[in-house]
Amino acid sequence: MDTIEKLRNILGSSHVVAMVGLSDKPHRPSFFAAKYLIEHGYNVIPVNPQADQILGRQAYPDLASVPVAVDIVDCFRRSEDMPALAEQAVAIGARCLWMQLTVINEDARQLAEAAGLQVVMDRCTKIEHARIFGGLNYAGVNTNIISAKRPRHV
Repeated sequence: MDTIEKLRNILGSSHVVAMVGLSDKPHRPSFFAAKYLIEHGYNVIPVNPQADQILGRQAYPDLASVPVAVDIVDCFRRSEDMPALAEQAVAIGARCLWMQLTVINEDARQLAEAAGLQVVMDRCTKIEHARIFGGLNYAGVNTNIISAKRPRHV
C-alpha cells in the first residue's frame, strides 16, 4: 500500500482521535488541528493534564483515563516522549500512533508496529486530511514548519 492509500485508510476509517499535548491556546498548532478535525466529523479527545476542558470537550490527564476506544493517538509531544506514548497507545488498544510534524522516533515506531498499530511519523493529521479529502483552503496551511529538504516518514 502506498503512502497516500495508507493515510486515506487511517483517516477514512477512524472516528476517535486522542490528541496528546492538545493546547488550550488558539494560536498553537495542536489547537488548530483539533478544531479542524472536529469540524470534519472526528471526535477529538484532549489529553492534557493541565486542562479541564479544551474546545468545549473534557480533557484527560493521560491516555489511560480516556473512557472510550481510541482509533488514533495523535501526538503533539517531543520525539523523546514517544516510546512511552507508544506503550500507552498499545495499552489502550489504539489502532494508530500518529506523530506530528518534526516528531520522529524509530523506537516508538517499532514498539507500536510490533503490537499491530499503524504508525505515521512527521506528518500533520490536519494537513494530510485536507490534502487527501480536500480542504487545504481551510484557513491555510502553515508551511513555515514544513521543510522540503526533510525526508517524509510514514
